[in-house]
Amino acid sequence: MIVAFSVSPMGEGESVAPAVARAVRVVRESGLPNRTDAMFTTVEGEWDEVMDVVKRAVEAAGEGASRVSMTLKADIRDGVTDGLTEKIAAVERELGD
Repeated sequence: MIVAFSVSPMGEGESVAPAVARAVRVVRESGLPNRTDAMFTTVEGEWDEVMDVVKRAVEAAGEGASRVSMTLKADIRDGVTDGLTEKIAAVERELGD
C-alpha cells in the first residue's frame, strides 16, 4: 500500500516545521520507501507496517499539543511493489519525458 499523509499540531503558531520534522524523521527512520514534498509525506509498505509508522509520526508531530489534524489518502493494491516510484514513472512515460 501507499499512504500519503499530512499531519499538523493545532494551536502551535504559524510555523509547524519543527513538528512536521519530527513526523518526517519517524518515517525516514522506518526504513520504508518514502518521499516528502511541500504538502504530504508518502510511505509505501505492508498495511500494518505503514499504519504503525503513520501512528508514530502523528504522535511525534503532536508532542506537546493537545490537538492534531491529519489528512490521509491510501492506495491499497495487492501485488504491487515499488509503486511509489513506478506510478510517477508511468506518468512521465506518458508525457514523453
